[in-house]
Amino acid sequence: MYQIDLASYLQNNSYPGRGVLLGLHQDGKHGVIAYFIMGRSENSRNRIFVAEGEDMKTQAFDPSKMVDPSLIIYYPVRTLPYAMVVTNGDQTDTVYDALRTGGSFLRALRTRTFEPDADNYTPRISGIICRKTGAYKLSILKSANHNPDSVQRFFYEYSQPVAGEGHLIHTYQQDGNPIPSFTGEPRPVVLNQSIDDFTDTLWNSLNPDNKVSLFVRYLDLTDGSYETRIVNKNQ
Repeated sequence: MYQIDLASYLQNNSYPGRGVLLGLHQDGKHGVIAYFIMGRSENSRNRIFVAEGEDMKTQAFDPSKMVDPSLIIYYPVRTLPYAMVVTNGDQTDTVYDALRTGGSFLRALRTRTFEPDADNYTPRISGIICRKTGAYKLSILKSANHNPDSVQRFFYEYSQPVAGEGHLIHTYQQDGNPIPSFTGEPRPVVLNQSIDDFTDTLWNSLNPDNKVSLFVRYLDLTDGSYETRIVNKNQ
């Protein structure tokens, strides 16, 4: 699959939902991590990203307007000494807890399924990146054509990442009712910008009405240090 123009790809989709992007910067020295969320309902839009140590969590912007926190309040990013985990739900902790006790990314996610939000049955998307090599994995757990009795689990492994390339996976193919789940393989994208330029490109390419928050982290593979940017529509 040819690399897509990330800005055009996102600009032409009013509702890709939540997205995970992992890859290796063109300099070959930095792993790239990005996670964005979008929302159509007031409850979904009433969120911000907040850093908590090396991790990141979602939080209600206005707690008085929070209706149901079960699927929208979670830790999208958890950090281990050797890896970083990013997902669109509480499966972040499923993976994190498994890794801390000798388990694996794949085995942990095989215990989970898509979200129980009928009729959309939002897919669970997840990623993990090694802090030393930049190798990464992506996953999507989704229903079979909105059938709540059938789960499909897909895993993608990039054990030898290519400098200047990353892969984006998101929850929805496009807007709709019910919203159609993402189809096909993760989209290959070019990674050659500075962290600030890349953050601006992502944020400015998301639909202005539906975008909510964005997290970007550049991970130095030589020493494990990193830079992080967080952008919230609600400030």
